[in-house]
Parts: sequence; C-alpha cells; structure tokens
Amino acid sequence: MARILITSGPTRQYVDPVRYLTNASSGRMGRALVRAALEAGHEVVVVSGPVDVEYPAEAEVISVISTEEMLETCLEVFPNCDGLIGAAAPCDYRPVKVASQKIAKTGQPLTLHLMETPDVVALLGAVKESQWMVAFALETEDQRMRALQKLERKSCDLIVVNSADAIHAPDTNVEIINPAGNILLTATGDKEDVARDILRVIQERLISA
Repeated sequence: MARILITSGPTRQYVDPVRYLTNASSGRMGRALVRAALEAGHEVVVVSGPVDVEYPAEAEVISVISTEEMLETCLEVFPNCDGLIGAAAPCDYRPVKVASQKIAKTGQPLTLHLMETPDVVALLGAVKESQWMVAFALETEDQRMRALQKLERKSCDLIVVNSADAIHAPDTNVEIINPAGNILLTATGDKEDVARDILRVIQERLISA
C-alpha cells in the first residue's frame, strides 16, 4: 500500500475582496483518481482547491484557496507520502497588487498587472527524495511535445496529457507518456473509468516496480 498525495481542482488568485482569477477545473478528475487509489487499497491525502464535488470520506482532504496555499500545504504533506498525482489546475497568474477594497467601475479600461504563481509540481520535484511523481498537462497545441517538456522540467516519472475539452466535463481523453516519449496508455471515456486505467499504469510502473 502506498500513501499518495493527489492535488485536485482549481485555485483562486484574488484581485480584490470579491473578484479573482481562476479556471474552469471542476475537481472531477481528482475525485475519480482519489476513488481509484482508494479502491486499489492505497492511503490518499487530497489537497484541493475550491470545488463543488465531494471526495470520498476515506481520504484525508485539505482544502486550500490560492496556488501559494496549495504549494505550502503540499510541501508539508509530500515528505510523508510515497508519490504524487498532480491533477490540480492551479491558477498560473496572480495580480501584482491585490486591492484592499472592491474595485469600483469608472467607465474606463482597467489594466491588471500579473505575475506567475509558483509551479507546485516543479517545486515538489525539486525537493523529492525517493518519491515518484505523475503530473497532468493540459495543452491546446503541440500537446505531446509540451507535455514532455513539462515532464522533464518538473522531474516527473510520467505525465498524463489531456485537452481543454475535459474541463468541467464528465468524460476525458488522455495519454500517459514516459520520459522516453513512449505512450503507455490511451484512454477515452468516463473520468471514473479513465482514472482506474491511470492508476493501473501507476501501480505497474511506479508502485510495484
């Protein structure tokens, strides 16, 4: 049995007290992976951004809001885990300055200055010891090439490639790629079924190896 850290859902980067930057990630894929890992007999810790889905009661769930909070929590949890499945979609940018009060409309254009947020998986990859890591890559062009670049940059063992069509949808279409660029699995269908397929590859390649 492995102790697996799974990140899930989006994060929010506030612009002012009521507005924020985010994305349409629903947490469905993360929940499906949690279920699949529990079904396989593993212990699961979930670090999740704001979602409407409910995770299985058998999992330990830690809720966060921002990308920075997700990173901080993962850095605390990861050393006591055997591996990571990075299924979350952390917001990639945050405002340079967050307004302390709600920004009022003026009738004029509003310019937001943004900066990149930390890369959660890459920073976990920089501190990992014997743990294995699996990341997700959602790209709209040059999917395999960009996914391989991410795999190397983030020091991952496998990467799961999916498309924007999967966001907030019950179904998905994925490929699992190893560092050599080999496609280990192609799976299409309900996220629950695809998650079981993904866990099966992780079990064979990383946990039982």
